[in-house]
Amino acid sequence: MSRRALGALVLLLAACGGSAEDTALRAAGPPLCEPVLPAMRYGYSDADAPIPRHFLASTPGTVAFTENTPPENPITNPGATLGRVLFYDVRLSADDRIACASCHRQALGFGDTVRFSPGLNGRHSARRTMALANARFYEYGRYFWDERASSLEAQILQPIQDTLEMGMQLDALAQKLSATPYYPALFTAAFGSPEVTSDRIAIALAQFVRSLVSAESRFDAVFATGGAPDYSLLNEQEREGLRIFNDAGGAGCVNCHRTIAQVADKANNIGLDVVSKDTGAGVGRFKPPSLRNVAIRPPYMHDGRFATLGEVVQFYDSGIEDNPDLDPRLRAADGSPRRLRLEREQRDALVSFLNTLTDPAFLKAEKFSDPFPCGAVKALD
Repeated sequence: MSRRALGALVLLLAACGGSAEDTALRAAGPPLCEPVLPAMRYGYSDADAPIPRHFLASTPGTVAFTENTPPENPITNPGATLGRVLFYDVRLSADDRIACASCHRQALGFGDTVRFSPGLNGRHSARRTMALANARFYEYGRYFWDERASSLEAQILQPIQDTLEMGMQLDALAQKLSATPYYPALFTAAFGSPEVTSDRIAIALAQFVRSLVSAESRFDAVFATGGAPDYSLLNEQEREGLRIFNDAGGAGCVNCHRTIAQVADKANNIGLDVVSKDTGAGVGRFKPPSLRNVAIRPPYMHDGRFATLGEVVQFYDSGIEDNPDLDPRLRAADGSPRRLRLEREQRDALVSFLNTLTDPAFLKAEKFSDPFPCGAVKALD
Protein backbone atom coordinates (compact mmCIF):
# COMPACT_ATOMS: atom_id res chain seq x y z
CA MET A 1 0.00 0.00 0.00
CA SER A 2 1.32 3.43 -0.93
CA ARG A 3 1.81 6.12 1.70
CA ARG A 4 -1.02 8.17 0.17
CA ALA A 5 -3.39 5.18 0.21
CA LEU A 6 -2.42 4.35 3.76
CA GLY A 7 -3.10 7.94 4.81
CA ALA A 8 -6.53 7.83 3.18
CA LEU A 9 -7.33 4.58 4.95
CA VAL A 10 -6.30 6.06 8.29
CA LEU A 11 -8.61 9.04 7.78
CA LEU A 12 -11.49 6.77 6.77
CA LEU A 13 -11.06 4.52 9.79
CA ALA A 14 -10.69 7.51 12.11
CA ALA A 15 -13.97 8.88 10.81
CA CYS A 16 -15.65 5.63 11.83
CA GLY A 17 -14.36 5.88 15.39
CA GLY A 18 -11.02 5.79 17.19
CA SER A 19 -8.08 8.13 17.00
CA ALA A 20 -6.00 8.56 13.89
CA GLU A 21 -3.00 7.31 15.88
CA ASP A 22 -4.78 4.08 16.83
CA THR A 23 -6.05 3.45 13.33
CA ALA A 24 -2.61 4.14 11.88
CA LEU A 25 -1.14 1.51 14.14
CA ARG A 26 -3.83 -0.94 13.10
CA ALA A 27 -3.46 -0.21 9.42
CA ALA A 28 0.31 -0.58 9.51
CA GLY A 29 0.25 -3.57 11.88
CA PRO A 30 0.99 -7.23 11.20
CA PRO A 31 -1.25 -9.25 8.88
CA LEU A 32 -4.36 -10.83 10.37
CA CYS A 33 -5.44 -14.28 9.30
CA GLU A 34 -7.60 -17.22 10.35
CA PRO A 35 -6.32 -20.03 12.56
CA VAL A 36 -5.55 -23.44 11.08
CA LEU A 37 -6.78 -26.26 13.29
CA PRO A 38 -6.39 -30.00 12.63
CA ALA A 39 -9.40 -32.02 11.50
CA MET A 40 -8.81 -34.32 14.45
CA ARG A 41 -8.74 -31.87 17.33
CA TYR A 42 -6.17 -32.21 20.08
CA GLY A 43 -7.12 -33.71 23.41
CA TYR A 44 -6.90 -31.34 26.37
CA SER A 45 -9.40 -32.79 28.83
CA ASP A 46 -8.29 -34.83 31.83
CA ALA A 47 -9.78 -37.87 30.10
CA ASP A 48 -7.65 -37.36 26.99
CA ALA A 49 -4.61 -35.76 28.63
CA PRO A 50 -4.64 -36.96 32.25
CA ILE A 51 -2.31 -35.59 34.87
CA PRO A 52 0.86 -37.74 34.66
CA ARG A 53 0.91 -40.63 37.11
CA HIS A 54 4.16 -39.55 38.71
CA PHE A 55 2.63 -36.13 39.47
CA LEU A 56 0.09 -37.93 41.63
CA ALA A 57 2.60 -40.10 43.47
CA SER A 58 3.18 -39.46 47.15
CA THR A 59 6.95 -38.97 46.77
CA PRO A 60 8.27 -36.28 46.54
CA GLY A 61 4.71 -34.99 46.88
CA THR A 62 1.41 -35.27 45.02
CA VAL A 63 0.00 -32.31 43.13
CA ALA A 64 -3.55 -33.49 43.85
CA PHE A 65 -4.00 -31.20 46.85
CA THR A 66 -2.78 -28.18 44.84
CA GLU A 67 -5.38 -28.50 42.05
CA ASN A 68 -7.41 -25.31 41.53
CA THR A 69 -9.66 -26.27 38.61
CA PRO A 70 -13.20 -25.30 39.68
CA PRO A 71 -15.89 -27.99 39.30
CA GLU A 72 -17.91 -25.63 37.13
CA ASN A 73 -15.10 -25.21 34.59
CA PRO A 74 -13.38 -28.53 33.85
CA ILE A 75 -11.04 -28.65 30.87
CA THR A 76 -12.89 -29.71 27.73
CA ASN A 77 -11.42 -30.32 24.29
CA PRO A 78 -13.56 -27.71 22.44
CA GLY A 79 -13.20 -25.23 25.30
CA ALA A 80 -9.41 -25.44 25.39
CA THR A 81 -9.28 -25.38 21.57
CA LEU A 82 -11.17 -22.09 21.62
CA GLY A 83 -8.87 -20.95 24.43
CA ARG A 84 -5.81 -21.72 22.34
CA VAL A 85 -7.09 -19.58 19.47
CA LEU A 86 -7.96 -16.73 21.82
CA PHE A 87 -4.56 -16.98 23.53
CA TYR A 88 -2.72 -16.34 20.26
CA ASP A 89 -5.17 -13.90 18.67
CA VAL A 90 -3.93 -10.30 18.49
CA ARG A 91 -7.54 -9.23 17.98
CA LEU A 92 -7.90 -9.36 21.77
CA SER A 93 -5.92 -6.10 21.97
CA ALA A 94 -7.04 -2.61 21.09
CA ASP A 95 -4.45 -2.18 18.34
CA ASP A 96 -4.49 -5.74 16.91
CA ARG A 97 -0.84 -6.14 17.83
CA ILE A 98 -0.75 -7.88 21.20
CA ALA A 99 -1.93 -11.36 22.17
CA CYS A 100 -1.60 -13.21 25.44
CA ALA A 101 1.18 -15.14 23.70
CA SER A 102 3.14 -11.95 22.99
CA CYS A 103 4.40 -12.08 26.58
CA HIS A 104 3.64 -15.69 27.49
CA ARG A 105 5.81 -17.41 24.89
CA GLN A 106 5.74 -21.16 24.48
CA ALA A 107 9.46 -21.46 23.74
CA LEU A 108 10.09 -19.81 27.12
CA GLY A 109 7.74 -21.98 29.16
CA PHE A 110 4.92 -19.48 28.54
CA GLY A 111 6.97 -16.77 30.21
CA ASP A 112 9.45 -14.35 28.69
CA THR A 113 12.95 -12.92 29.16
CA VAL A 114 12.04 -9.24 29.49
CA ARG A 115 12.60 -7.67 32.90
CA PHE A 116 9.39 -5.60 32.90
CA SER A 117 6.35 -6.71 30.91
CA PRO A 118 5.64 -4.55 27.84
CA GLY A 119 2.25 -3.51 26.56
CA LEU A 120 0.52 -0.89 24.42
CA ASN A 121 2.59 1.88 22.88
CA GLY A 122 5.87 0.51 24.21
CA ARG A 123 5.04 1.15 27.85
CA HIS A 124 6.20 -1.28 30.55
CA SER A 125 4.75 -2.46 33.84
CA ALA A 126 6.62 -2.56 37.15
CA ARG A 127 6.72 -6.36 37.18
CA ARG A 128 7.71 -9.09 34.79
CA THR A 129 5.58 -11.71 33.08
CA MET A 130 4.70 -14.73 35.21
CA ALA A 131 5.25 -18.12 33.54
CA LEU A 132 2.07 -20.18 33.07
CA ALA A 133 3.32 -23.79 33.03
CA ASN A 134 1.54 -25.86 35.71
CA ALA A 135 -0.58 -22.87 36.72
CA ARG A 136 -3.44 -25.20 37.65
CA PHE A 137 -1.41 -26.48 40.58
CA TYR A 138 -1.78 -23.81 43.25
CA GLU A 139 -4.03 -24.66 46.15
CA TYR A 140 -5.25 -21.15 46.92
CA GLY A 141 -6.24 -20.55 43.31
CA ARG A 142 -5.28 -16.88 43.29
CA TYR A 143 -3.33 -15.28 40.42
CA PHE A 144 -0.82 -12.55 39.58
CA TRP A 145 2.35 -11.99 41.57
CA ASP A 146 0.25 -10.11 44.13
CA GLU A 147 -2.68 -12.57 44.05
CA ARG A 148 -5.18 -9.79 43.33
CA ALA A 149 -7.27 -12.10 41.13
CA SER A 150 -9.40 -14.59 43.06
CA SER A 151 -9.24 -17.21 40.29
CA LEU A 152 -7.68 -17.89 36.91
CA GLU A 153 -11.00 -17.03 35.29
CA ALA A 154 -10.90 -13.62 36.98
CA GLN A 155 -7.24 -13.08 36.14
CA ILE A 156 -7.70 -13.74 32.42
CA LEU A 157 -9.79 -10.64 31.80
CA GLN A 158 -7.62 -8.13 33.65
CA PRO A 159 -4.68 -7.88 31.19
CA ILE A 160 -7.15 -7.63 28.31
CA GLN A 161 -8.77 -4.55 29.86
CA ASP A 162 -5.63 -3.00 31.33
CA THR A 163 -4.77 0.18 29.43
CA LEU A 164 -1.08 -0.54 29.95
CA GLU A 165 -1.28 -4.06 28.53
CA MET A 166 -3.94 -4.87 25.87
CA GLY A 167 -6.36 -1.97 26.36
CA MET A 168 -9.57 -3.66 25.17
CA GLN A 169 -12.98 -2.99 26.67
CA LEU A 170 -14.88 -6.24 27.21
CA ASP A 171 -18.09 -5.16 25.47
CA ALA A 172 -16.10 -4.00 22.48
CA LEU A 173 -14.14 -7.25 22.47
CA ALA A 174 -17.31 -9.35 22.45
CA GLN A 175 -18.61 -7.36 19.47
CA LYS A 176 -15.26 -7.62 17.70
CA LEU A 177 -15.02 -11.39 18.08
CA SER A 178 -18.70 -11.86 17.16
CA ALA A 179 -17.92 -10.23 13.84
CA THR A 180 -14.83 -12.38 13.26
CA PRO A 181 -15.77 -15.22 10.88
CA TYR A 182 -14.12 -18.16 12.62
CA TYR A 183 -15.36 -17.54 16.17
CA PRO A 184 -19.07 -18.49 15.91
CA ALA A 185 -18.23 -22.13 15.16
CA LEU A 186 -15.59 -22.27 17.89
CA PHE A 187 -17.93 -20.78 20.51
CA THR A 188 -20.73 -23.10 19.40
CA ALA A 189 -18.47 -26.13 19.77
CA ALA A 190 -17.40 -25.02 23.24
CA PHE A 191 -20.70 -23.68 24.62
CA GLY A 192 -23.54 -24.84 22.37
CA SER A 193 -24.25 -21.44 20.84
CA PRO A 194 -22.24 -18.78 18.96
CA GLU A 195 -22.81 -16.06 21.56
CA VAL A 196 -19.57 -14.31 22.54
CA THR A 197 -19.40 -13.00 26.10
CA SER A 198 -16.53 -11.98 28.36
CA ASP A 199 -17.41 -14.83 30.73
CA ARG A 200 -17.09 -17.36 27.92
CA ILE A 201 -13.79 -15.83 26.82
CA ALA A 202 -12.46 -16.18 30.38
CA ILE A 203 -13.72 -19.75 30.71
CA ALA A 204 -12.10 -20.90 27.46
CA LEU A 205 -8.79 -19.15 28.09
CA ALA A 206 -8.67 -20.59 31.63
CA GLN A 207 -9.18 -24.08 30.23
CA PHE A 208 -6.29 -23.67 27.82
CA VAL A 209 -3.98 -22.26 30.49
CA ARG A 210 -4.81 -25.10 32.88
CA SER A 211 -3.99 -27.59 30.14
CA LEU A 212 -0.38 -26.29 30.07
CA VAL A 213 1.11 -29.09 32.15
CA SER A 214 4.88 -29.47 31.85
CA ALA A 215 5.86 -33.02 32.82
CA GLU A 216 8.46 -34.39 30.38
CA SER A 217 11.73 -32.93 31.62
CA ARG A 218 14.86 -34.96 32.33
CA PHE A 219 13.86 -34.86 35.98
CA ASP A 220 10.48 -36.41 35.09
CA ALA A 221 12.25 -39.28 33.32
CA VAL A 222 13.49 -40.41 36.75
CA PHE A 223 9.88 -41.32 37.61
CA ALA A 224 8.69 -42.42 34.17
CA THR A 225 8.59 -46.17 34.80
CA GLY A 226 6.03 -45.89 37.59
CA GLY A 227 8.25 -47.99 39.81
CA ALA A 228 11.15 -46.94 41.98
CA PRO A 229 12.73 -43.64 40.82
CA ASP A 230 15.83 -44.16 38.67
CA TYR A 231 18.14 -41.38 39.80
CA SER A 232 20.95 -42.78 37.65
CA LEU A 233 19.34 -40.85 34.78
CA LEU A 234 20.78 -37.70 36.37
CA ASN A 235 24.51 -37.11 36.48
CA GLU A 236 26.41 -36.84 39.75
CA GLN A 237 26.24 -33.05 39.92
CA GLU A 238 22.49 -33.02 39.19
CA ARG A 239 21.84 -35.65 41.86
CA GLU A 240 23.79 -33.58 44.37
CA GLY A 241 21.73 -30.53 43.40
CA LEU A 242 18.51 -32.50 43.91
CA ARG A 243 19.72 -33.63 47.33
CA ILE A 244 20.44 -30.03 48.35
CA PHE A 245 17.09 -28.88 46.93
CA ASN A 246 15.20 -31.47 49.01
CA ASP A 247 17.38 -31.58 52.12
CA ALA A 248 16.08 -29.56 55.07
CA GLY A 249 19.68 -29.42 56.28
CA GLY A 250 20.81 -28.14 52.89
CA ALA A 251 18.94 -25.51 50.90
CA GLY A 252 15.54 -27.04 51.64
CA CYS A 253 13.99 -25.39 48.56
CA VAL A 254 11.26 -28.03 48.56
CA ASN A 255 9.82 -26.50 51.73
CA CYS A 256 8.37 -23.71 49.57
CA HIS A 257 8.61 -25.11 46.02
CA ARG A 258 6.60 -28.20 46.77
CA THR A 259 5.63 -31.45 45.06
CA ILE A 260 7.18 -33.07 42.03
CA ALA A 261 6.02 -30.07 39.97
CA GLN A 262 7.92 -27.57 42.18
CA VAL A 263 4.88 -25.34 42.74
CA ALA A 264 4.45 -22.72 45.44
CA ASP A 265 2.47 -23.41 48.57
CA LYS A 266 1.61 -19.73 49.09
CA ALA A 267 2.77 -16.18 48.48
CA ASN A 268 5.62 -15.26 50.80
CA ASN A 269 8.14 -12.61 51.69
CA ILE A 270 11.63 -13.91 50.90
CA GLY A 271 13.62 -10.95 52.17
CA LEU A 272 14.49 -9.28 48.88
CA ASP A 273 14.76 -5.92 50.67
CA VAL A 274 14.99 -4.72 54.26
CA VAL A 275 11.95 -2.55 53.51
CA SER A 276 9.57 -3.87 50.85
CA LYS A 277 9.37 -1.33 48.04
CA ASP A 278 6.62 -3.32 46.31
CA THR A 279 4.21 -4.74 48.87
CA GLY A 280 2.83 -7.39 46.48
CA ALA A 281 0.11 -9.46 48.11
CA GLY A 282 0.72 -7.53 51.33
CA VAL A 283 3.86 -6.97 53.43
CA GLY A 284 6.14 -7.80 50.50
CA ARG A 285 4.68 -11.24 49.75
CA PHE A 286 4.72 -12.60 46.19
CA LYS A 287 3.41 -15.77 44.58
CA PRO A 288 6.15 -17.58 42.63
CA PRO A 289 5.36 -19.65 39.53
CA SER A 290 6.29 -23.32 39.12
CA LEU A 291 10.02 -23.84 38.68
CA ARG A 292 9.45 -25.89 35.53
CA ASN A 293 11.53 -24.48 32.64
CA VAL A 294 12.98 -21.89 34.99
CA ALA A 295 16.45 -22.10 33.40
CA ILE A 296 15.27 -20.74 30.04
CA ARG A 297 13.34 -17.69 31.26
CA PRO A 298 15.66 -15.28 33.07
CA PRO A 299 15.69 -12.78 34.70
CA TYR A 300 14.25 -13.78 38.07
CA MET A 301 11.92 -12.54 40.84
CA HIS A 302 8.86 -10.37 40.29
CA ASP A 303 11.07 -7.43 39.33
CA GLY A 304 13.69 -9.36 37.37
CA ARG A 305 16.52 -8.18 39.62
CA PHE A 306 18.60 -11.34 39.22
CA ALA A 307 20.01 -12.07 35.77
CA THR A 308 21.00 -15.71 36.33
CA LEU A 309 20.04 -18.73 38.40
CA GLY A 310 23.48 -18.51 39.95
CA GLU A 311 22.56 -15.09 41.34
CA VAL A 312 19.29 -16.48 42.70
CA VAL A 313 21.09 -19.31 44.50
CA GLN A 314 23.66 -16.84 45.85
CA PHE A 315 20.84 -14.69 47.21
CA TYR A 316 19.26 -17.59 49.09
CA ASP A 317 22.69 -18.68 50.29
CA SER A 318 23.83 -15.39 51.80
CA GLY A 319 21.70 -12.44 50.68
CA ILE A 320 18.31 -12.71 52.41
CA GLU A 321 17.53 -9.39 54.08
CA ASP A 322 16.14 -9.01 57.61
CA ASN A 323 12.71 -7.84 56.50
CA PRO A 324 10.25 -7.71 59.44
CA ASP A 325 7.76 -9.80 57.45
CA LEU A 326 10.26 -12.41 56.28
CA ASP A 327 8.79 -15.91 55.93
CA PRO A 328 9.68 -17.84 59.13
CA ARG A 329 11.07 -20.68 57.02
CA LEU A 330 13.84 -18.33 55.94
CA ARG A 331 14.94 -17.50 59.49
CA ALA A 332 17.58 -19.30 61.53
CA ALA A 333 16.90 -20.57 65.06
CA ASP A 334 18.06 -17.25 66.52
CA GLY A 335 15.63 -15.28 64.33
CA SER A 336 18.22 -13.90 61.94
CA PRO A 337 17.90 -14.39 58.16
CA ARG A 338 18.95 -17.91 57.28
CA ARG A 339 22.43 -18.43 55.81
CA LEU A 340 23.01 -21.68 53.94
CA ARG A 341 26.79 -21.29 53.63
CA LEU A 342 26.94 -23.59 50.62
CA GLU A 343 30.25 -24.27 48.93
CA ARG A 344 30.69 -23.06 45.35
CA GLU A 345 30.37 -26.64 44.10
CA GLN A 346 27.08 -27.03 45.96
CA ARG A 347 25.65 -23.84 44.48
CA ASP A 348 26.68 -25.01 41.01
CA ALA A 349 25.05 -28.39 41.68
CA LEU A 350 21.79 -26.69 42.63
CA VAL A 351 21.79 -24.72 39.37
CA SER A 352 22.59 -27.93 37.49
CA PHE A 353 19.55 -29.61 39.01
CA LEU A 354 17.30 -26.68 38.12
CA ASN A 355 18.40 -27.12 34.51
CA THR A 356 16.97 -30.66 34.54
CA LEU A 357 13.48 -29.12 34.92
CA THR A 358 13.52 -27.87 31.31
CA ASP A 359 10.91 -29.71 29.23
CA PRO A 360 11.72 -29.58 25.48
CA ALA A 361 8.58 -31.50 24.50
CA PHE A 362 6.37 -28.97 26.27
CA LEU A 363 8.20 -26.06 24.67
CA LYS A 364 7.47 -27.43 21.19
CA ALA A 365 4.13 -29.23 21.62
CA GLU A 366 1.92 -28.40 18.66
CA LYS A 367 -1.29 -28.56 20.73
CA PHE A 368 -0.02 -25.54 22.68
CA SER A 369 1.44 -23.68 19.70
CA ASP A 370 0.36 -20.69 17.62
CA PRO A 371 -2.48 -21.77 15.26
CA PHE A 372 -2.22 -18.63 13.12
CA PRO A 373 -0.08 -19.26 10.01
CA CYS A 374 0.52 -15.59 9.31
CA GLY A 375 2.63 -15.23 12.43
CA ALA A 376 0.92 -12.09 13.70
CA VAL A 377 2.12 -12.69 17.27
CA LYS A 378 5.45 -11.02 17.89
CA ALA A 379 7.56 -11.00 21.04
CA LEU A 380 7.42 -7.68 22.84
CA ASP A 381 10.45 -5.98 24.34
